[in-house]
Amino acid sequence: MTSRWTADQIPDQSGRTALVTGANSGLGLVTAMELARAGATVLMACRNLEKGAAAADQIRAEVPHAQVEVVELDLSSLESVRQLADSLDVDALDLLVNNAGIMWVPQQRSDDGFELQFGTNHLGHFALTGRLLARLSRAQAPRVVTLSSNEHRRGHLHFDDLQLDRRYGSRKAYRQSKLANAAFGLELDRRLRAAGSPIKSVLAHPGYTATNLQTAGKTGPMNAVMTLGNLLVGQSAEMGALPTLYAATAPDVEGGEYYGPDRFREYRGYPKRVEVKPEGRNPEVRDRLWSVSEELTGVTYDFTGVA
Repeated sequence: MTSRWTADQIPDQSGRTALVTGANSGLGLVTAMELARAGATVLMACRNLEKGAAAADQIRAEVPHAQVEVVELDLSSLESVRQLADSLDVDALDLLVNNAGIMWVPQQRSDDGFELQFGTNHLGHFALTGRLLARLSRAQAPRVVTLSSNEHRRGHLHFDDLQLDRRYGSRKAYRQSKLANAAFGLELDRRLRAAGSPIKSVLAHPGYTATNLQTAGKTGPMNAVMTLGNLLVGQSAEMGALPTLYAATAPDVEGGEYYGPDRFREYRGYPKRVEVKPEGRNPEVRDRLWSVSEELTGVTYDFTGVA
């Protein structure tokens, strides 16, 4: 890895197909644009099709040769995840970027009755990845990149109260969901390796990036604090997307690795290898989360045909 890796160094992605969740804005939009610029066909998985179409037009305006398509996906709904997986018109998927997420929202339930941040950020992506595993296995050098966050380091998996019914906190819920993302990415890599699969599961986080994720759904003092933080600390979405793009495309990336910014407590900078907190690396914790996730989503991974 060079000390200042940028999107200009993305290898040619011609002939590869990528699916990016939450691709209509922020990090997802930049990720989709740069992959398309490098020659990939990009499926932009978005909850709001109108916003997705506008984002696709924005990419085409900047990258005239871009091959992009908007597909509908609401990660808070397991039925929506199933519908996308069943209707996806690709035989082989080279890259899945589990990017979409919500942050610090008031206590709410998903369509399936899960705490909304855990249900969307983790369970939705867990179900999506499982349902697309066969397509990933048919590609050459396939990868799954799952986004976690610096916030995972203060998170804890509350197995006795995963839906946080007894004591909810919006930041507590977000941190739990991001720790779940990290534990999932590592456990997926372990299981893929055990099955002899060529699929690489890699993690990334964007540091402190000034996007609408920080302010969406927040009101009053919290909105003001996050807006100020974006101005004083946050880096651009173009910089924040670099760890994801590196994890998704760099030739030297290995499964189970985690990439984030290289400066000031991983808030800003260029991609470097970073570490998941010990709880997320604990095999027993990861295995327990996997079992619970299969039970809650009804999605059981089949690794028998992925080698």
